[in-house]
Formats: sequence, C-alpha cells, structure tokens
Amino acid sequence: MIYKRIIPYILIPVTTIICSDTVRAEGDTIARVRVVVIDPGHGGKDPGALGKNSREKDITLAIAMKVGRYIEENIKDVKVIYTRTQDEFIELHSRAAIANKNNADLFISIHANWWKKSNIYGAETYALGSDKDQSNLEVAMKENSVITLEEDYSAQYEGFDPTSAESYIIFNLLQSTYLNQSLSFASFVQDQLRERAKRNDRGVKQSGFLVLWRTTMPSVLIETGYTSNVLEEKYLMSEEGQDLIASAIYRAFKDYKSYIENKSNFHSAIQNAHQEQDSSSADTLPKLFFMVQLMSANKPVPLNSQLFAGLGPVTEFKTHDFYKYATGEGLTYSEAAELRNQVKNRFRDAFIIAVRNGEIIPMKDAIMYIND
Repeated sequence: MIYKRIIPYILIPVTTIICSDTVRAEGDTIARVRVVVIDPGHGGKDPGALGKNSREKDITLAIAMKVGRYIEENIKDVKVIYTRTQDEFIELHSRAAIANKNNADLFISIHANWWKKSNIYGAETYALGSDKDQSNLEVAMKENSVITLEEDYSAQYEGFDPTSAESYIIFNLLQSTYLNQSLSFASFVQDQLRERAKRNDRGVKQSGFLVLWRTTMPSVLIETGYTSNVLEEKYLMSEEGQDLIASAIYRAFKDYKSYIENKSNFHSAIQNAHQEQDSSSADTLPKLFFMVQLMSANKPVPLNSQLFAGLGPVTEFKTHDFYKYATGEGLTYSEAAELRNQVKNRFRDAFIIAVRNGEIIPMKDAIMYIND
C-alpha cells in the first residue's frame, strides 16, 4: 500500500447538508438484530444479467441460500427470511413488503452486475439514494427495468419510469431514516468482500433502487461481481466463489450485528481511545483514527486537483490496482461522521474508513483494536 498526502492549493467553504444518523428512531438504539430478510435478485421470467455462460438469477439464489445457512447455523438468535427460495418471479414491491411484514432489522438484496466493457470487475454495495454518477445511475436503471415485467407497474410505482433519468429525481427528495445504518452495513460488506473473498473493492455507493425504496429498515443491494467479465463470471459460477462471497456477507452481517448491539459502547470506546492518545502526545496523530473516503479510481488523480478544492488535506491510498482518496486525517468517529455529511453534496459515495499506522483497515478490526 502506498500512502501520501498533500494540501490542495485552493480552499473554499464546504456546504453542510443534513443526513440522518438514527437507529430505528431518532435518539433510540437498536438493542438487538433479530430478523434479516435475504433477497436473491431476479428469478423466474426475469433472468437478470446474462453472461456468456450464466444467468444472474441462478448466481444470486445460490449465494443467498448459502448466506442464510451460514447465519442460521452460527447465529442462533437470528431469524432468516428469504424473498424466494426457488426460481420464481417476485415483484420488487413484494420483496420490500415481505421485509416490512416481518419487521425485519435488515434487508439484503443480492445481485450480479453486467457492463458493456468486459474489463470491468469487482464488487460494490449500494444504499438508497440519488447519484449524479452516470455509471451508478445506469446500474440502477438496469436493476429497476425488471418492473416492466410486472402487470400495471406504472400504477404500482406511482408513475415511475425506470428508463427516464428524470424519474430518479424523486430520490433527491427521499432521506432514508436508516441511511447511515445502511451505509455502515455496506462498509462491512465491502471490507469482507475485499479481505475474505479477495474481490476488487469498487466501494460503497448510493443510487435509486426501487427494491430498497419501500423498505422500513436498513437496506442494501450488493453487486457481487460482473458476469460480463470472463474471469469474474467463472468465479461467480464456481462453488468456491459462491462460498467465499456468501461467507463474506455472513461475516459482514455478524460484524454489523455486533456493531449495532454495542453501538453506545463503540462510540464511547472510540472517544476514550482518542482522549488517551491525544493526552499522551499533543503533536502526534493517534495510531488509529478515522477519515472520509471520497472516491476511488483505477488511475491516479492529482492531489492538487480542483476536484478536491476546499477539502483541506487529501490523502491517497494505493491498494492493489486502485487509488483511494480520503480527507479528514486524525478525526474521531463522530467528527468523521459530521465531515461525511458535509462532503456528500459533492461526493455522494463518501463513507467513513478507519486508518491505523498509515493503512486503511476493516472497521471490524478498528472495533477490536479499540476494545483491546
């Protein structure tokens, strides 16, 4: 990993926007995560993304069932509910209704991606939101196009046209009560897919997925890889690949459950750790701190680029074939959360990362380090 930092030469004010940081209800804390709904994308007459030798609906069902089994076998106090357990067509609004009816604490929709350029590969996890990034919008359009297979979809989805960019303006008006929990779980997922399944980390993102629209709990959509990439398609179709991806999602769920059920202790421990580190040396950054990752790219971006103007020091992390850019060096978790809210009007995929000794570490490792 290569690590470097420079201060951009132009500074302008960053506008603050409001972003909910609630758990179930403002000011409350979820004491338990007891019900998870796992949604294998597509099915029946809707095959989803088609690779040279694969159908998305088959890949998602295989991975989803494995995730559920891992949870059922290892976390006895959690009830697992599936939106489908066989090759059948389930309408998008019905998938959300299943989660809502069962008072789920988390909704996980599992998918496989496709892109017109076959060299693109890797995993990404989405929370509900609006995104100006054209590629993210096209992913949402592709996934949402399934509603055209439903009867009277225009009425069911209040006139929403999945092929019209204008329709996605509605997601600018939606502020999910559970957005930050969704983004937190998405970060756990990406950590595990990167570290355990060795997937190329394409980051945590937001876009207008209808399957997440009507859920009343933290919800994410996981794009596990690209069937349009020959090597990744082979991995997604393999028993080993499906096992590793399922194991990664299961472990992310386990980390998220622990995080939610110990949320107040987590924040307290972080604050105490920073107070101890700050008191030991006023001039040295703590060994563990938090930053806000703004973006990643497969080619380096100049750190004095206008793209980063007004953000203060920006840091570049080189991991594998990707360059990741973050700001806010030396922050506590709460300070990073506030900064993320400030920059999301410019970097809609921004999320909190943990950094120790100059390297990005999984959030679960940060929790373990703090609790040592």
